[in-house]
This record gives sequence, structure tokens and C-alpha cells, in this order.
Amino acid sequence: MLKKVTALLVGAALAFSLAACGGGDKPSNSPAPTQGSTGNQGGGEKQQVTLEIWIMPNSTNPAEDFLSVCKPFSDANPNITLQPTVVDWGAAWTRLTAASMTGEAPDISQLGSSWVAGIGSMGRLVDLSGKINKDAFVEATQQYMGIMGRNEIYGMPWFTETRGLYYRKDACEKVGVDPTKDFETWDSFKAALEKLNNVEIDGQKLPALGMPGKNDWNVIHNFSIWVYGAGGDFLSEDGKTAAFSSDAALEGIRFYSELAVAGLMDKTSLEKDTNHVESTFEAGGYATSFMGPWVAKRMNDKKDSGESDFVDKVGVTLVPKGPKGRFAFAGGSALCIFDTTEHQDEAVQLLNYLASKDAQIGYSTVTGNLPTTKEAYDDPSITEDSFKKVFKEQMQYAKHYKGVPGWSPSETYFTQGLSKVWDNAMQIEGTYSFDKTKQVVKDIENQINAVLKENEVELQVEESAE
Repeated sequence: MLKKVTALLVGAALAFSLAACGGGDKPSNSPAPTQGSTGNQGGGEKQQVTLEIWIMPNSTNPAEDFLSVCKPFSDANPNITLQPTVVDWGAAWTRLTAASMTGEAPDISQLGSSWVAGIGSMGRLVDLSGKINKDAFVEATQQYMGIMGRNEIYGMPWFTETRGLYYRKDACEKVGVDPTKDFETWDSFKAALEKLNNVEIDGQKLPALGMPGKNDWNVIHNFSIWVYGAGGDFLSEDGKTAAFSSDAALEGIRFYSELAVAGLMDKTSLEKDTNHVESTFEAGGYATSFMGPWVAKRMNDKKDSGESDFVDKVGVTLVPKGPKGRFAFAGGSALCIFDTTEHQDEAVQLLNYLASKDAQIGYSTVTGNLPTTKEAYDDPSITEDSFKKVFKEQMQYAKHYKGVPGWSPSETYFTQGLSKVWDNAMQIEGTYSFDKTKQVVKDIENQINAVLKENEVELQVEESAE
């Protein structure tokens, strides 16, 4: 049974959206040092233990930053050596599915938030129920702790993210856009973009909105707030069928894509990826852009180093409210424990440390991502930061994809379909027509339903076997 599930999941590996897992960059592998002690000093009679941990490039120096945040844990537990291995996002899914099949797994691994249900369905993760406090985590992150409809907890939310609307204060002031009210709804947002489009600042004409398009790993995430805001979703309520072509979902897809048709989005950027768009905004190239909290960290770091004070010209606000309310994208990463570990107690101990307030704030500081626990959001580093406090507020509107095993391979088809929607909006293959968009969505939905049906059957077989 697991062979068929794994074949579907592995087949989708290279097309997964990386930023669902937190952060906007795609760094390569880096060497990973160890932290801890293999001797007996301070450990007394405790057994010497090495925990192998797979993490992804969540910061500039991922292994070093991880160990730095874990230093209080290592100091308090000198018998436990932490050995992080940095796995590139492009290789992570393949390695994780292989580890689940062969049993040659680390003790602990990071999982992209949208991967938890898929990896959890393979039956090799420790159920963390009763081992971590589920209620300690904010609601949006509880959505990616396991498989929808089941009680097991397969992933502890480690960090999370949502994308807010960044804007240039000087551009808004010049054209009379009030960020406190003019970005509030879809209609007022579009009207504000019309005012901002080609506003001239320091001799440069700025596109109203800069966003990546079809050649990006964030395609589905960037559409999600519009789909949700219109009252739509990607999957049905029970997660068993696609809901991509519903009238509500199409309304959201239409509104967002037709911003490009109306000339309010930078079409050059729609050919680029997230990294390009973020760096262009940070260089002053757009009036607005939807981006994650790590962008604020980078801009503040540049100011602290004396490289640039552009951050002083920038503000951030909530995503606009749609016809059915305000909804935001929630992504991030979780930590899981493989059942092949010989050190489950120590692994659980580390996870609980990483859920502590100090560790949550520490890792948020070095990565630019957001914490996952309610306690951490009350820390002054969040509540008194002009950017992070906005992201804190937005987390109450954040929504994660449904936690079903079939989501991960389905995401590949969602991305392919939305890429074709951008082709239509950019009129690459002829005059734009919304009917073309509807047909693309319907075609892709049929492929998604086939994947979901097969995964549902296999999950039922697994449950029967249990």
C-alpha cells in the first residue's frame, strides 16, 4: 500500500512550492557543525546521545543559527549532541520520502507545512499527541500538525509566515493614497493601485504592484488570499475533491489575474521569481508588493549595517478584505520525529525546548519568520515592532491548505494551472479571455480529482490495516 502512496508523492517532489515552508530564498546546501558533548562532563550518569536533525536553509547560516538558538538546551543537557544536516529544499521531499520508505531516517526532521499530511500518511512518524501541548500553538499553525479528520499529531509547528502588503510611504503620499484605509478592500485596493501606477519617485516611474508570476514556486500561495477572500477554496470541505473551478474560487482568480490585464502589475516581474521581486522592491522598484516578514528583517539589517535606510520609506498592512472577508495565506514548517529513532525521549525534549518562548523568539529573530506559539506573540520583539505587529494581527486571518495526503501531488497541478492563467492574463498566446482561464482551471481540476481519489483509497486501506 505504501508503495503506491509514495510513488504519487515522490513524483510530485520537484514541483512543490518552497515558500509554503517559510522564507523567500532558495539557498543551497551548507556544511553543518555539531553542538553538544560526547564526553561525560556534566552528564553524570546520563547516556551520551547524538540527535541527527535535518533542517532546510531557513536563514543565512542555517546550521550555525540553529545551534545558536539551541545553545541553552545544549548547556542544560551536555549528554545530548545536536548534529544538524542542512538539506536543500529542492532535494528535501525526495530524501524525506526515501527515509520513510527505507527507515534510514534522522531522529528529527523539518517538514514543510504542506508536507506533514503526506509524510505522516506513510506511517513512519511518531505520534506527538500527549508529548507536546497542541493548545500552545496559534490556530493557523494547528492546521498543519497532522492529517485532517485524524487525531494524531505528526508535526510540531516550528515557525510560520504570512504575506502582508508592503508599500512605499512616499509613493502613497505623492498620489494621495491613505494606507490606513485605501488598502482595506479589494475595490479600494484596486483604486489605490490605479492612483499609484507609474507614480514618479526620484525620477523613476514605479509599477503599482510587483509580484512574481508563472515562473515561481509561490504561484499557488499568491493566488490563495484572493481565492479565500471570494469565499472559494482549492479543495472541498472534506478534502476529497477539488473545488478549484467553483464560482467563488474563479472570482478570486479573476480579480487577481486581471490586475495584470488592467496594467496594474509589472509584467516583467510576472516572468520572474520571488527572489527577483523581493530584491527589486528592496531597491525601490515598486509602489507595493505582497511579501513575507523576512523582507522586513533584510531591510532592517541593511539599515543597521549602514547599507541602506530604505526601510524608513516602507510600511506594511493587512491583505485587503474580499467579498467574503479577510483571509491570508499561512505557511511555515513543522518538526517531526521518525519512529526509527533510538532516542525518542531526548527528541521530544528538544522539540519542547524549540516550542519555548525564548527559542521561538530566538529563531524568529535569526530567520525573519514568525513564531508559532501564542506566548511568543506577546513578546515585545513582536508587539513593539512596526512590521511584526502587523503580521501578528494578520495571523488571526491566516489559513493553511487542507491537511490531506493528496495535497502535495495536487499542488503540482494547481501550480501548473495557475501558470497557464498567467499566460492568458499576459496575453502570451493571444487576446485575454476569462473563458480561457475557466477552461484551464477545469482541465487541471480533473487531474487533481484523480490524484485525490487514489490517495483517499490508499489512506482508507491504511486505516483498515491499523
